[in-house]
Amino acid sequence: MDLSASHTDTAKRIHELRGTYGDGNASLAWLLCDRHDPESVAYEIVDANLTVERLTYNDLKRESQAFAAGLASLGVSPGDRVATLAGKSREYLIALMGIWRIGAVHVPLFTAFATPAIALRLSGSNTKVVICDATQLSKLLPDENVPETPAYRVIVIGGSDGDITNGLFCSFQSVVEADSPQVTPAALGGDAPFIHICTSGTTGRPKGVVVPTRALASFHAYVEFGIGLRHDDVYWCAADPGWAYGLYFGILGSLCTGVQSVLLKAGFDAQTTYRVLTERNVTNFAAAPTVYRSLLCSEHQPPAGLKLRCASSAGEPLTPDVNGWAVGALGVQVFDHYGQTEAGMLINNHHDERLAGPVKEGSMGIPLPGWKAVVLDRDEDTEIATGEVGRVAFVVEDSPLAWFRGYEKDPSKSAEKFTGDGKWYLSGDLGRADEDGYFFFSSREDDVIIMAGYRIGPFEVESVIAAHPAVGECAVIAVPDKVRGEVLEVYVVLRHSYTPAPVIEAEIQQWVKTHYAAHAYPRRVHFVDQLPKTPSGKVQRFVLREARKKEIADARSGTTLV
Repeated sequence: MDLSASHTDTAKRIHELRGTYGDGNASLAWLLCDRHDPESVAYEIVDANLTVERLTYNDLKRESQAFAAGLASLGVSPGDRVATLAGKSREYLIALMGIWRIGAVHVPLFTAFATPAIALRLSGSNTKVVICDATQLSKLLPDENVPETPAYRVIVIGGSDGDITNGLFCSFQSVVEADSPQVTPAALGGDAPFIHICTSGTTGRPKGVVVPTRALASFHAYVEFGIGLRHDDVYWCAADPGWAYGLYFGILGSLCTGVQSVLLKAGFDAQTTYRVLTERNVTNFAAAPTVYRSLLCSEHQPPAGLKLRCASSAGEPLTPDVNGWAVGALGVQVFDHYGQTEAGMLINNHHDERLAGPVKEGSMGIPLPGWKAVVLDRDEDTEIATGEVGRVAFVVEDSPLAWFRGYEKDPSKSAEKFTGDGKWYLSGDLGRADEDGYFFFSSREDDVIIMAGYRIGPFEVESVIAAHPAVGECAVIAVPDKVRGEVLEVYVVLRHSYTPAPVIEAEIQQWVKTHYAAHAYPRRVHFVDQLPKTPSGKVQRFVLREARKKEIADARSGTTLV
């Protein structure tokens, strides 16, 4: 490969993408929908029975125009926040395109969140309208934790106006069929916000990340270079769009490129995954490592007839055992990719032939064109030698795809993402680079837990558990899991009037499911007399992690019970 020619080619492409998405008159309706061939298929929407519904770009344009007009009739204006609390569906896609067509800002909500977590994100973003599935509606109704009347309107997917008695609620269909005056597609330019997404809250309350239209240059660059999307691909990103990867690179990656994509409405299981891959002729597949590990551990064998050309993994480090299995089972290697909510994808084993190279075991690859990565000393803002572990950072001046400027209304946390002189953007992760420029993930600087591709902040979960009447103190840690990558466990100091018992463990687990999110409950509750702390009183989670790691190792060697 001619590296100099390749660099020139990719640099030119990054310049083109920045011009397209950063233009002062950029219109999301045009960029994500209207410029594509109206007869081409945007999505094949597959339900639990594997019945397929096709959505063309003409369908998407026509139906999102009607929905945008309905939103305008409800008083939604450019810049207003409109949230979705909905699963994957045709209506979900129409809603997103309608939100962006009118110039409003999308607030994604994960459907596993409980009422308090949802309320926190809605109030933090000052959401004006929520679009939700009928099955999620109860989470938006006032309860003992959030007693006040909502300050937003609710549009219910799957509900009818006859089922809704509160004036704040209406059905999705009624909005589409309102026969409201058609709106002119907003053309607000590259600096206009179009997503308001929250981080996982690793060191406190979740932080708001406002994504500008020009960030699409980075998202498009990733699906082109990292995912390696081609016009003749059938693309399936299995990640949930309630989170950054699924939204940025499942939904937006598809709409930026116009590549035919698959949207599966059903939950994950190995047999369904294999059937969708074969029956929909998927050539390009992206998912969290937990999906690949679940396939690996499944009793179902890969079927004949897979047409996979590319397979990608993101959300957590990919363990070598996956590729030991994937080459024979899927016919391709799974390429590991690295990124975060505040930036998109940053370092990848790229599928595009201009950047493709050997996949080194344990490496997350090389920087995406448009980003320059370095490794800094852990304590000083200086670059360190090749092979040494330090802070993974990105040179702002030499990273034309960088778009994050800070968290919404949180200057102190914003400052923590950059060095004092503003020269480097700090990822918050530790890693090293080898002599060939390949990067290797080491660990996270904070205590964020990544389970099945979902980033979970210990502080948020601890805050919920601490509200249980039996709990005095608690600390959440990550424990390695073969399928999910990591799972949560919690160490609990009970209040003096309580004694450890299985019933309390079950109560705490259910408490988290009810008050925070169904996916984030602790798989095990350890009752202890006290938590390890620093002299200043801060809990030392790493002490608990190391002790638990030793317990698990001892159990495997047969020296103790876990």
